[in-house]
Amino acid sequence: MSAHTTPVSVSPEEARIAPKPRLRRFHQASWDEDLIFDLSSPGERGVLVPRPDPSLPEPELPAALRRTHAPALPEMSQQQVLRHYLRLSQENLGADLNIDVGQGTCTMKYSPKVNDQFVRDPRISALHPLQDEDTVQGVLQTVHDLEGLLKEISGMDRVSLQPAAGSAAIYTNIAMIRAYFAARGELDQRDEVITTIFSHPSNAACAKTAGFKVITLHPDADGYPDIEALKAAVGPRTAALMITNPEDTGIYNPRIEEFVRTVHEAGGLCSYDQANANGILGITRARDAGFDLCHFNLHKTFSTPHACGGPAAGASAVTEDLAPYLPRPTIDFDGERYHLNDDRPESIGKMRPFYGVIPNLVRAYAWIMALGADGLRAAAETAVLNNNYLLHKVRQIHGVSVPYAEGRPRVEQVRYSWERLYEDTGVHSEEIGLRAADFGTHYWTSHHPYLVPEPMTLEPTESYTRADLDEFAAILTEVAREAYESTDTVHTAPHRSTIHRVRPDALEDPRTWAVSYRAYRRKVLDARS
Repeated sequence: MSAHTTPVSVSPEEARIAPKPRLRRFHQASWDEDLIFDLSSPGERGVLVPRPDPSLPEPELPAALRRTHAPALPEMSQQQVLRHYLRLSQENLGADLNIDVGQGTCTMKYSPKVNDQFVRDPRISALHPLQDEDTVQGVLQTVHDLEGLLKEISGMDRVSLQPAAGSAAIYTNIAMIRAYFAARGELDQRDEVITTIFSHPSNAACAKTAGFKVITLHPDADGYPDIEALKAAVGPRTAALMITNPEDTGIYNPRIEEFVRTVHEAGGLCSYDQANANGILGITRARDAGFDLCHFNLHKTFSTPHACGGPAAGASAVTEDLAPYLPRPTIDFDGERYHLNDDRPESIGKMRPFYGVIPNLVRAYAWIMALGADGLRAAAETAVLNNNYLLHKVRQIHGVSVPYAEGRPRVEQVRYSWERLYEDTGVHSEEIGLRAADFGTHYWTSHHPYLVPEPMTLEPTESYTRADLDEFAAILTEVAREAYESTDTVHTAPHRSTIHRVRPDALEDPRTWAVSYRAYRRKVLDARS
C-alpha cells in the first residue's frame, strides 16, 4: 500500500452489496542468502548414507567410470538445508501466491494439488524409463489414452507426446513437414515457411532452424493477419503456414479457413500453433479449419505447472497423411497390451529421450478427465469472460490503450499499450510491472518484437475470480496514478519486493554470464582482483 493510501472502513452490509478491491499491505521477505555452495561447512551431514552390504560382490566398474575424487557437494545439516530453501521460497511470487494474470501468452492457471499427489505416488515417481514394457502397462495406457483425448480435442488422427515443451512440439511439426516434402521429392523447391508477426516467435525460429526461409506477415489496420499479404507470399516455394490463432493480441482470425485453403491450393501444409487454446476448447478445433498439424502446450492449456520454465510437456497432432513421420517410438495397442513401436522407417526420429515427460502427462490426463467435455468448454468460456471483464476494467485506467480491433472483444488475452502513459510521464511498461511487485503481483510485458509500444500482455484464464480481477485492476490503477503524481516512486521501484532491476545490457554481455557455480566464483574473484 502506498504511503498516502488510507484503508476505508465499510460495514459488512456495504461490503456485501458493493465490494471494493483493496490494495493489500505487502512486504516480501528479503534474505541476504549466499549460494548453497558457499554455505557448506566441512564435516556436516544431512543424511548418513548406508555403507554397502559387505556380503555383496563389489561392482566391477571400468576405471574410466570410477571417481578419483569425491563429488564437490555442499556439506550441510538438514536444518541448514531447510532454512536455506525456505528463505529462498519466501523471496518468490507465483501462481499459488499471487494473482498471476500478468503472464500473458503463458496461460498461468491453478494446478489442482490432487494431481501432484498422483505423480508423487511411487507407482509414478519411482518408474524408470528403461523398464520393460510389461512393467509399465499402466503408464503406457495413460499416455495412449491422453493421446486419444487430444485427438478428440484437436480433431487430428494421431498424436505424439514425446516433445518436451511447446517449442519442441513446434520443431517436431516443422521436422515432419520437412520429411513429408522430402519423401515427395519437393524439399529443394519448397523452402519457404509463412508465419505472422503476432504468432509465437518459436514458429519462425523453428522453421529457420529446420533450414527454411521465413516470410512474416504483418497485421492489417484492424490487427488481423493480412489475407492479401498471404496471397502475395504464397507460391510454389511455400512449404507451410505456421500460425497462432488467436494470436498473442487475443484477436481471433475469422478468415482462418481462407488462409488454410489458400496455402493448400498452392500445395503447402498448415500447422496450427494451439498454445493459446485456452479460450477455444470445445468450441473450435484445428481439423475443423482444415489444418494438417497442430500442437499444444500441456503446461499451459492443460494445467500442468510451468515449474519456473520446466519441465514442460508438448503435444504434436497430425492427420493420417503425416502420421508416418511422427517421432518414434509411438505407443500402440494391439488389443491386449501396450507397446513402444520403434519400427517406423519414415519417422523423423526421437525428439527427446524416452517417451515423454510422464509426471506432466499424468497431470494433464487427470485435469482433462476431471473436467470432461462439458468442463473443458466451461473452462474456455470462463477464460473468455474473465478476459473481457478485465479488458473492460483496464480500458478505464488513464494512460492505457488497446491497439487494434477497436471495440471488439478478445478471446483469452489482450496486449495492451502504456504508450500514452510513457509519453506523459516517462515511465516504461517494465517499470509498471516492477512497481506492481510492491503490491504482491507482477506482469510480463511481451515477447519481441515490440510492435505494440510499451506493451502489457494480460491473460486471466478461468482460474481467477471477479474479486481477483478487480484487485489486479486496482493495482494497475494505483501504479498508473503514481506514475502521473509521484513519478519517482515508480522509477525507483520495487521498494517492498526482493526483485531487482536487471541492467539492460546484462544478457547481451558475455562477461555477465555465469552458467555454473565455478563460472560464478571465477568471475567474482576476477571482479575483486
